[in-house]
Amino acid sequence: MTLDLIINAFVTIIVMFDPPGLAAIFLGLTVGMTRGQRIQVAFRGTVTAAAILIVVALAGAAILSVLGITLGAFRIAGGILLFWIAFEMIFEKRHERQEKSAEVAITKDHISNIAVFPLAIPLIAGPGAISAIILLAGSFASPVDRAGLIGVIIGASVVLFGTLVLADWLDRYLGATGRVILTRLLGVVLAALSVQFVVDGIKHVFIAG
Repeated sequence: MTLDLIINAFVTIIVMFDPPGLAAIFLGLTVGMTRGQRIQVAFRGTVTAAAILIVVALAGAAILSVLGITLGAFRIAGGILLFWIAFEMIFEKRHERQEKSAEVAITKDHISNIAVFPLAIPLIAGPGAISAIILLAGSFASPVDRAGLIGVIIGASVVLFGTLVLADWLDRYLGATGRVILTRLLGVVLAALSVQFVVDGIKHVFIAG
């Protein structure tokens, strides 16, 4: 486990969380709530999502093995999925889809459950984040390395929690234009990371074959 690997994992997870985009959706989900209630929702949502991602980090490789899927194949498939998410971020498609998911959830679920659904699932710990964690887990093989990955997940979740707590301030500070620019920049970073996952997956398949 190297510093570069930890930084790469942290950046990947933060980009998947998309804090600026999620902050705007969070404000929409918690309309009418007091600041204390918003903090409670943010805390419960981030803790739930972090717990899900930690379980995935620990058991993801075993699940792939049971299904007979090689890590190389999953890296290629996961890289393609992450590239598609990056495409949506760059062209503002992901934000629209997340808003629709949030609207549907509010009409069907009581406000007390918003922290779990849709905030934790699927807005934070969605298919893209889960795929990214399984991909990253392949580079953190030993128990000590895996503990490092769990630490990275917790650290990224703390950053996300802080962003949600400051969501109203960030929304005023960044504005619609600033939020769009930052989300698109994160999308470009994610696109580059996803291509690297695909390249690593192809290398793994050829070496294993």
